[in-house]
Amino acid sequence: MEPGAFGMNNANTGANEESLRMVSSQPLGGESLSDEELRPQALEGFIGQPQLKAQLQLFLDAARKREVPPDHILLAGPPGLGKTTLAMIVANELGVSIRVTSGPAIQHAGDLASILSSLDAGEVLFIDEIHRLPRAAEELLYIAMEDFRVDVMVGKGPGASSIPLTLPRFTVIGATTREGMLPSPLRARFGFTAHLDYYPHEELEKLIERSAAVLGVKLEDGSAQQLSLRSRGTPRIANRLLRRVRDWAIVHDLESVDPQAVSDALSLYQIDSEGLDRLDIAVLKAIVNNFNGGPVGLNNLSAMVGEESETVETVSEPYLVREGFLVRTPKGRVATMKAWQHLGIEPQDDVSKLF
Repeated sequence: MEPGAFGMNNANTGANEESLRMVSSQPLGGESLSDEELRPQALEGFIGQPQLKAQLQLFLDAARKREVPPDHILLAGPPGLGKTTLAMIVANELGVSIRVTSGPAIQHAGDLASILSSLDAGEVLFIDEIHRLPRAAEELLYIAMEDFRVDVMVGKGPGASSIPLTLPRFTVIGATTREGMLPSPLRARFGFTAHLDYYPHEELEKLIERSAAVLGVKLEDGSAQQLSLRSRGTPRIANRLLRRVRDWAIVHDLESVDPQAVSDALSLYQIDSEGLDRLDIAVLKAIVNNFNGGPVGLNNLSAMVGEESETVETVSEPYLVREGFLVRTPKGRVATMKAWQHLGIEPQDDVSKLF
């Protein structure tokens, strides 16, 4: 089916709020693709998440054959795994425009009503961090997603009246890193929920090789693997590290990047072979050196490393726990044997007794 199917009008009218911006997945006119633009344009080019891709492909194919916009889509998962990329791919696959906004940008129900009332038939409305929508905007979105209408209040006080405004059928794509914070009524209105998982090293290698080709970086054998091992299973981090390696290669006049160059470049940015950065190492050293492996409370730990407790808890801890360097116990944080070995320090006591 050709782009612009379903009889959809892609012209955009109104909605000039600061919370809204138009995004095209294709270069305009003779515009060249920026070397920073690493997002794939089609679902076939999206690397990783094979089960999710199969589900989403079936979902979109069915909508195209029925010649109607697809049901609303919820994308849930940790940051940097490709939720925004998938939203743009959906719009590109359907051949329609996509409006991009976020939960924090919509401060009042009126902001959302203005956006909804300006949507054309079949358009995609992408709401990032949808769990942070104000309560009044959520209530408005319930009706818009299910009945495709918004109730506009006219007047004030006793003379106020509600005028229902019918909306063309559209598709909401919501992205959230905190699915548990979504109200049940809102979550139930999504026809398809996709959960994105961290990438295994093999899939990250393929993604890094693709990104390197886009950026014009020649990677030797083993270089993509070195990058994937330091990328925390996250494509956004992998692409960021690849750019820093590209900078290293440019400054040192390297025609190609070997694994040693990757190691040297990332060592400069204090990222070690396990993907641990300065804060991660500081946390582990504080527990091991100052508290003999723990347990230690979050406040004491954050004071020791000179960071806010929220930063330690939300930025550093999740990866350290997931990779087995740290465990949370009722008494506090405890460094595992893997943490001691990674720091090259011999534990004075049996670490297993701490659990």
